[in-house]
Amino acid sequence: MPLPRSLAKFNRRVTNRVLGPLAAWLPGFGVLAHTGRRSGSRYLTPVNVFRSRGGYLVALTYGPQSDWVRNVLAAGGCELRTGGRWHRLASPRLVHDETRSAFPQPVRGILGLLSVADHLRLEAAS
Repeated sequence: MPLPRSLAKFNRRVTNRVLGPLAAWLPGFGVLAHTGRRSGSRYLTPVNVFRSRGGYLVALTYGPQSDWVRNVLAAGGCELRTGGRWHRLASPRLVHDETRSAFPQPVRGILGLLSVADHLRLEAAS
């Protein structure tokens, strides 16, 4: 079971505002820029992100029902800032994998402890 929604609300109001600017520079983290489905507003969301062949994987620590996940899926893509650089991403795809095999070995263990089995796969846009 992913992390509780109450923790997501706390992180959105407190932790993300403090750590958000650092997430674009820290290893294993990034900031997703996405557009709200209804509001049309641009949002910046810190995420756990890892490079994969041809794109990136984002661990869905709060589950696939998060607003930002639904925004990215509805828009068909987003932008990601990681390592201080912006990347345009497309073709988002939800993946459920109990083995977490797409992630680096140490990350698999942590995601397993948190019972996170879902991730979002995004391809680098040309």
